Amino acid sequence: QVQLVESGGGLVQPGGSLRLSCAASGSILSIYSMGWYRQAPGKQRDWVAGITSGGITKYVDSVKGRFTISRDNAKNTVDLQMNSLKFEDAAVYYCNADIREYSGYARSAYWGQGTQVTVSS
Repeated sequence: QVQLVESGGGLVQPGGSLRLSCAASGSILSIYSMGWYRQAPGKQRDWVAGITSGGITKYVDSVKGRFTISRDNAKNTVDLQMNSLKFEDAAVYYCNADIREYSGYARSAYWGQGTQVTVSS
């Protein structure tokens, strides 16, 4: 069984920084793309940033230049460095990973439990 566990959320003032981390564990054969999504109260879950196994990154326009996604393939982790945070960045942030398991070679998308990011003065 595969599990994604996030950490690093919290309360920050506008203009501040936070670093989110996500670690995948379990019966993992391969991890393909990894990414971060966010969901604000009353809104749908939106994609924020993604990174391929080869390190190619993409971002939603609203976070370009402020957020940086990175991964450590040896540790099965993905991080999101968030700088110059704005009120509108406040949300629950979810880690996502496309993973192939040893068991049956099944390939599925997995989600973390979410971590709250609050931006407040």
